[in-house]
Amino acid sequence: MAKVVVLHSGGLDSTVLLAQMVAMHGSDQVESLGVHYGQVHAKEMESALEVCGILDVRRTMVVMSMAHDFFGDCALTGRDSSAIPDGHYSDDTMRSTVVPFRNTILLALCAARATAIKAEVIAMAVHAGDHAIYPDCRPEFLSAMDRVLMCGDYKPLLLDAPFLNYTKAQIVEVGVKCRAPMGFTWSCYKGGHVHCGTCGTCVERREAFIKAGVADPTEYFQTPPIPLRP
Repeated sequence: MAKVVVLHSGGLDSTVLLAQMVAMHGSDQVESLGVHYGQVHAKEMESALEVCGILDVRRTMVVMSMAHDFFGDCALTGRDSSAIPDGHYSDDTMRSTVVPFRNTILLALCAARATAIKAEVIAMAVHAGDHAIYPDCRPEFLSAMDRVLMCGDYKPLLLDAPFLNYTKAQIVEVGVKCRAPMGFTWSCYKGGHVHCGTCGTCVERREAFIKAGVADPTEYFQTPPIPLRP
């Protein structure tokens, strides 16, 4: 067993990862770290807190003030949820949701927290569907960050990204096996009271449950046919 800090947004992928780490190491060895960086879908943080209560995991939050202005012209940190694109992830549509160097910042915060509590591992839930859209989700980025974490302090930190080559459907399958509370997670980038069902993250979420053959516990505002991939 190892002491682990999980970068945990409250979304589907990171919640399955959190449950997996609890199953592997025990709830007393795992800490959930969340960051409020001005995201429109801040409701995910409420979900993360619920999930941590269910899994009996400590939750630590970092709040970045003035983040709306800091990240510039990014739909994900803007003040208007209508800027969030609908449909499947693609370069043309989802590039507007790229938060500049988000994972660099978040992993640095995880590293600081892990060092403070003498954890050996930082875990994040980046998966294969993220690679084409988000530069800081690509294998080469994680490989570089792993090298940084190995030499950035007196004691090396291990970066664990077990879903790096998984599809979202495969993550749902893992969630079933480790009894992750997937029904309490939040994916929708538009940040309403229920999942919109049409934005990129909702479409990917709906499709993942369908492909995994698992009943989707999510409440959606609407569920039009899944669009074809571009």
